[in-house]
Amino acid sequence: MFYRGKYADGGDGREMGAKRQRVVEQGSSFYGTSPGPSFMYNPTPFAYVGQPPPFPVVKLRGLPFDCTEVHVAEFFHGLDIVDVLFVHKNGKFTGEAFCVFGYPLQVDFALQRNRQNMGRRYVEVFRSKRQEYYKAIAGEVSDSRSGSPRRSIPRSKSYDEGKDTAEHTGILRLRGLPFSAGKDDIIEFFKDFVLLEDSIHFTLNSEGRPTGEAFVEFASAEDSKAAMAKDRMTLGSRYIELFPSSHEELDEALLRGR
Repeated sequence: MFYRGKYADGGDGREMGAKRQRVVEQGSSFYGTSPGPSFMYNPTPFAYVGQPPPFPVVKLRGLPFDCTEVHVAEFFHGLDIVDVLFVHKNGKFTGEAFCVFGYPLQVDFALQRNRQNMGRRYVEVFRSKRQEYYKAIAGEVSDSRSGSPRRSIPRSKSYDEGKDTAEHTGILRLRGLPFSAGKDDIIEFFKDFVLLEDSIHFTLNSEGRPTGEAFVEFASAEDSKAAMAKDRMTLGSRYIELFPSSHEELDEALLRGR
């Protein structure tokens, strides 16, 4: 009998978005799928005979401390990433993460990246289990709800002054968005302001994949300045960084993604 149902340790990799969103209970918090699954990595009906395949998740260790979902997506180039969960302890990034793929066979390809470099650091890749991934989600949710330092990262005086003194043109750049974030999520994030869908622009890389950044056009410079109060607040379980921007930076970013 060929496998056509759930994974051995429960669930479907492509169901993680809805499941994790219910766990976090606030906004979209899973980090998205790649727009086009690669044929060579997709499972065939003959891949698992007589037993369901394992849940498609790996654990990464030794990540750079400035690592983002974009870096993980580049590290696993060609694989279909459904979710990336960075692990924190007492509000500080541990250098570990979990990565869920769209198909079980992609775990084997992911393991081939073990001890390959991300920047100047080599990254270890291990098999993991659904239970470990869910436990990590619960830990992150608990950490964010307890008001850990991760939700209010200490910033240098110069960092704050740079944002405070920047000229506002009515446009903000957002960084750190979940790959799955949609315009509705942005509108909800800025629910105190009137935003049109056409005023929200997600940036894409050269392959047409989300970068985790977006630009938002507000009705006025006064509104964009007031919206900076949302800097480093959370969307789902992710904190979002805001930066004053300009029409020139917006146009340049959109051109790069074409």
